[in-house]
Amino acid sequence: MTAPASANRSLPDSGPPNTLPALLDAMDPDADAVHRHLWLIALFDWIQDEGHAGADALARMGAFLDAVEASPETTVRLQVWWRTLIDSVDGTTLLSDYGFASRNAFVTELIERLHYKLLPTSPETSDASELFALVLPGVQDAQWLAALPAPTLERLGRLLSAPATGPLVAVAPTLTYWQATVLEAITFCAAQVRAAGLSPEIRLRMSTPALEASPFHTLASDFDALRDAWLAQQGGHGSADSVAQAVQHFRAQLDACRHAAASVYTHLDAHGISVDLVFRLRQLRERVLRIRALLDCLLGEPTHLYTAQLFAHLASVGQYQRSVRALFSHSTSLLAAKVAERSSETGEHYITRTRGEYRSMLGQAAGGGALTAVTTFLKFAVMALGLSAFWNGFWSGVVYAASFVVIQLLHCTLATKQPAMTAPAMAAKLRDFSDASALKDFVDEVTHLVRSQVAAVLGNVAVVFPAVLLLSWGLQLLGGRPMIDAKEAQHVFHSLTLLGPSLFFAALTGVLLFASSILAGWAENWFVLHRLDSAIRYNPAFTRRLGAARADRWAHYMRHNVSGFASNISLGFMLGLLPAIFGFLGLGLEARHVTLSTGQLGAACASLGWEVLRSPALWWAMASLPFIGALNLGVSFYLAFTVALQANSVSGLGRVRIRRAVLERLRQAPLSFFWPARDEA
Repeated sequence: MTAPASANRSLPDSGPPNTLPALLDAMDPDADAVHRHLWLIALFDWIQDEGHAGADALARMGAFLDAVEASPETTVRLQVWWRTLIDSVDGTTLLSDYGFASRNAFVTELIERLHYKLLPTSPETSDASELFALVLPGVQDAQWLAALPAPTLERLGRLLSAPATGPLVAVAPTLTYWQATVLEAITFCAAQVRAAGLSPEIRLRMSTPALEASPFHTLASDFDALRDAWLAQQGGHGSADSVAQAVQHFRAQLDACRHAAASVYTHLDAHGISVDLVFRLRQLRERVLRIRALLDCLLGEPTHLYTAQLFAHLASVGQYQRSVRALFSHSTSLLAAKVAERSSETGEHYITRTRGEYRSMLGQAAGGGALTAVTTFLKFAVMALGLSAFWNGFWSGVVYAASFVVIQLLHCTLATKQPAMTAPAMAAKLRDFSDASALKDFVDEVTHLVRSQVAAVLGNVAVVFPAVLLLSWGLQLLGGRPMIDAKEAQHVFHSLTLLGPSLFFAALTGVLLFASSILAGWAENWFVLHRLDSAIRYNPAFTRRLGAARADRWAHYMRHNVSGFASNISLGFMLGLLPAIFGFLGLGLEARHVTLSTGQLGAACASLGWEVLRSPALWWAMASLPFIGALNLGVSFYLAFTVALQANSVSGLGRVRIRRAVLERLRQAPLSFFWPARDEA
């Protein structure tokens, strides 16, 4: 079957037309749908100068209108072509659904965007949204559309105006195609907002006043009343007052819906949060804003300016709709914020403000160092079994996780666990630092935090080294051999040397420490989101086995310790398994944890005896320990603090003020960062 002549004229063998005369000549109302769409794409490619849209795009749009209006035959042909186009595509989907997920679910939308990224879109479509994305795919499209001058928009409006069809014409004979499409789009959007607002995930988390007001219940009927009043006015048998009253009421309901959805955010601490919930709330808010924009296109004066703004907005949202990065950024930002806030609750326990608390931190850290000595022994015991890389990493992870949990249960401290927890607690104090006193209080907290970290590191390192020495000598007395042999000891020196990649590995370990804090916050949020404390406390299956009193104690205990368990277990397995995984991938990356490294160094020294003091390898390895500790603490704190700053909406200018204030305190009172002052006793 041969193609029609009109199709050949629309898309010649040499490619799409790239000059204005050729474009106008190729415009054929009788062409099939795909070639009409290809001609439209070619026209906008010419207007945008093949993606370099700017001032030239405005001039080219003017030149196109001049050429069309200069020829009556071309004007008629364009109007017929336009009427054929709008009859063959569904413009309502473009106005109501473009930029929104087909389903209110994060994972579904992610798969859809990946599908769009990997697979091309065909111009053979009846969906105006798909055609719009092909016609305006560039990042500059929104800019030049918004910059179209009013006279150009008026000329376009006159040229492309078309009467409406369908049952609404009987009520309002002067109704245009554009007005009918906008009415239908608002109807669809109102239905989507109502459905989202009445979904159990959102409805059950609203504030009580918002739930009692129930603005979502009447939203669709409120718009029906507005539409009927406006159509009656357009048909000549309605009043402007009734339309104005209906518009005012409908806009008030829209605002009430948006406020009701926003009230969900005030209860996230109590109910928890999920990516899907954040995504649903964002979609709801954007649909309310879309309805307001469509109302402006229908009722605003001049309507062509609001229409241009709408299409510029659609071009902008088109970029977001195709961006996987934007989806993650917008949908996970609040989740990250709430996770950071959850971590901050635990972080408060790691900040000392008085000399008594400082000494208590030293004692807790000493206990953590002593327990880490046992961890070091168990780690070498696992290595002595000669397991495969994976199983060695797995059982090392088990040892680390169990040790960290024991440290938690005995209320001891592991220094490197603190920064990622304390950073959100610090950032939470920056929600309002507009005055100088608030900033000063924050700097005071910085000094408290730094010296708390110093105390924790000193307590860990000062105890773990001699504890490992004593443990190794004890093993040698009892069993005839130290914790490790001389070959393994030399390997420890070689791996920890300052001249090697230890500092890079220490920074990587700081990332793992930060990741464990995020997992801790996520676990606590997940625990609250699914109301597991309530389930443990009241579920009949638990209360029958545990008893009501014991179930209540378990619920309270898990609610306050689940984040610690998640953090310790996740960190243990990351420290154990990631080197094995990295080794399998050929990357050769390892973890460098200052307390564990110090314990390993102690085992090496015990194995080699007093002669090791003459070895340069020992001193190069010992020289790396302060840097390993600083990178463990610094990297994890920096990452957590950055997330927490974003969570608390601290601007770049605010961060500059914070940096200057901290440096000024360091210059004036450097010792305050290492030891409490007398007035802080």
